[in-house]
Amino acid sequence: MRSVEFRNVTKLYHGETVVEKLDLTIPSGKFFALLGPSGCGKTTLLRLIGGFEEVDSGEIFLGETPITRLPSNERRINTVFQSYALFPHLNVFDNIAYSLRVRGVDSITIRKRVGRIAETFGIERHLARSVTQLSGGQQQRVAIARAVINEPDVLLLDEPLAALDSKLRERLLMELVDLQDMLQTTFVYVTHDPLEALAVADQMAIMGPEGTIEQQGTPREIYEYPVSSFVARFLGTTNVLEGIAKKGPGDEWVLHVADLANLLIDQAAQTAGASAVLVEDTAVRISVRPEKIMITKVPQLGQEPGIAGRVDKMFYNGHSTMYHVRINDSTMLRVFEQNEEHTKQEVINYDDTVYLYWLPKNVVVLER
Repeated sequence: MRSVEFRNVTKLYHGETVVEKLDLTIPSGKFFALLGPSGCGKTTLLRLIGGFEEVDSGEIFLGETPITRLPSNERRINTVFQSYALFPHLNVFDNIAYSLRVRGVDSITIRKRVGRIAETFGIERHLARSVTQLSGGQQQRVAIARAVINEPDVLLLDEPLAALDSKLRERLLMELVDLQDMLQTTFVYVTHDPLEALAVADQMAIMGPEGTIEQQGTPREIYEYPVSSFVARFLGTTNVLEGIAKKGPGDEWVLHVADLANLLIDQAAQTAGASAVLVEDTAVRISVRPEKIMITKVPQLGQEPGIAGRVDKMFYNGHSTMYHVRINDSTMLRVFEQNEEHTKQEVINYDDTVYLYWLPKNVVVLER
């Protein structure tokens, strides 16, 4: 297992810049998720790592070894494609064994290694079957088994679960996590689905629409402390508000939001993440996640901010409910609440007047 590092990498397609002067380090032995909207360049990065595309400038390193000009077949890197790219004319055994045969490994060793990895993936009973006779989940296992049988330093996964239904995708995501933990191989997982990335990644990077890295860190760090409104909104649902920062008592600041309220911000809490530094009398943008907000029909005396509003929309999801609360003509706040019937004392319905509360430490100041 080795790290992957991009140093000042630029990639052009037909004269248009897809990735520009990009610096990125993918740590060794981690499950790394590369997340971003369609067309942001994340698959391009994967193809640059695998050697399927050439950089226009800059360098790529595998550990301490420069691989920028190295052919793809000389890199200890394998890829699982979204389409799986299995050989339809070969059975499961021969698909998995293909790369070993190309390397000239003897047949006894091939049989042992294929048998062992097939057992690991739970497909040992299907080795004689054509891959066209397998389900989507079984094909995915075959594709990954074929990719890891050579024990690569890095495994690239280009949205490998996109074609599967949600239940199967959830189960296979957990299998991928277990596999990476067992192999301790560096996994680079490309996806546009924030929930997938949050579920599997040890580390992750968010790519913006211009092909730049907006933020990198652990899923918890990025979710709890996004640096920009783009990251905050892309990685889950959030409420973004704008106002003017004013210094309050102690470590607290007050955000003056027109026609809304004076919202408290705990500046000390901001140092835990990659948040902006507050400056007196400057315009500030903040993020408050819906699950950080308490909603009630009864005013809570002595608590801040205590914003009053009206329930405009409700989305019941079984285990939870999402409320859209209309504060005024220009402001709608979203609130997420777990459906805990054994503790809930009130029922909230459409058009109810409600009061919203959150802690100052849960207000995240955005850099941009």
